[in-house]
Amino acid sequence: MGKLLADISPLRESPDFRRLWLGSAVSNVGSQLTLVAVSLEVYRLTQDSLYVGLLSIFALVPLVLGGLLGGSIADSHDRRTVALLSSSVMWAAVGGLALQAWLQVGNVWLLYVLVAVQSGAQAINQPARSAIIPALVRQELLPAANALSMVTFGLAMTAGPLLAGVLVASVGFGWTYTLDLLSFAFAFWALLRLPPMPPGKEAGRAGLRSVVEGFRFLGTRPNVRMTFIIDLVAMILAQPRALLPAVGAVMIGGGETTVGILLASTAVGAFLAGLFSGPLGSVRMQGTAVVWSVMGWGASIAGFGLVVVLAGRSGSGGATLWLLPAVLCCALAGISDSVSAVFRTTILQAATPDHLRGRLQGVFIVVVAGGPRIGDMLAGAGTKILSEGWVLLLGGVLCIGVAWTVARWQSGFLKYDARNPVP
Repeated sequence: MGKLLADISPLRESPDFRRLWLGSAVSNVGSQLTLVAVSLEVYRLTQDSLYVGLLSIFALVPLVLGGLLGGSIADSHDRRTVALLSSSVMWAAVGGLALQAWLQVGNVWLLYVLVAVQSGAQAINQPARSAIIPALVRQELLPAANALSMVTFGLAMTAGPLLAGVLVASVGFGWTYTLDLLSFAFAFWALLRLPPMPPGKEAGRAGLRSVVEGFRFLGTRPNVRMTFIIDLVAMILAQPRALLPAVGAVMIGGGETTVGILLASTAVGAFLAGLFSGPLGSVRMQGTAVVWSVMGWGASIAGFGLVVVLAGRSGSGGATLWLLPAVLCCALAGISDSVSAVFRTTILQAATPDHLRGRLQGVFIVVVAGGPRIGDMLAGAGTKILSEGWVLLLGGVLCIGVAWTVARWQSGFLKYDARNPVP
């Protein structure tokens, strides 16, 4: 059983990583509280889902710009300082959300601005924090460290939305935002305890030229590049999120409750993958593991689509028994996505020179943020031709085929060995 559970060696060996992990575990739950609460507040103010959808646009644009620029900043300045300053801006944005809730300002455009500021600061913060990890743990423990991060991610994605709904209904928006504000104390504590992490001699100045240098490196390193390409394949071709409301309303039944259960099932899958990630540390052919994980994601989404097709339009009322296999498929998808994320992050950290890690992590954020939104758009457009079930089924099958084709095209990725991390 010890070999099956998550390897906690990074927590035992590195006090700095342990504090950073604990701080992230608490603050991630708080961030999920705010993410859900702000969408609920926008809907309460406008009674219009279109305005809720606009939150994604106001968050995505600064996330993309900040991700690219943030990676450049993280490579040219002390990463601890960058993480602290960007966390301070995020903290101030959440403080603004709490203050406007307590004062009952009721201005949806103020919410948009605060969300945009928070998103931009997060995009600068994340590359710095991710680039710090390889300096805190040994290279052979990077898969274990990243798997432990998936445990906290899955926990936050499961508990955060559930708590947010209960808190908003019981104590209101002000206290919900304030709890997120307080959770930042744990993240600050972990960052303050880190030693200074100044840039190396090869670091240049932050700016557009620095960003271009990162893309040039990416263009000449096929294995690192493949970690982005294959994730885009999965997120663009087999992204179920935009179809879940219709699945809950018409096919499986149960409406918004079913949507919440399906989303939580994916998060639980990610949590379980991290909890039982012990064997991942012994995997050497990490490129092959990524490919099979992405194909597992595609198979899970295809299975989910098959369940929806078989359910037909039988769920106009309460949830039907088709919810059970649908939950299983979503949980398997979460497991596959989590394993893929662990190895993609590990390859990116191990095969990228330290002076470029921030910029490549910035590109990683752009891919993670942008890919699912493109997938949402394509899935929604696909329903103009096919039913939701068939869009999911064919998208999953297409994901499997394209992932394998791309892997054969970049065959070196299948041979990537953690003992010799060739970029």
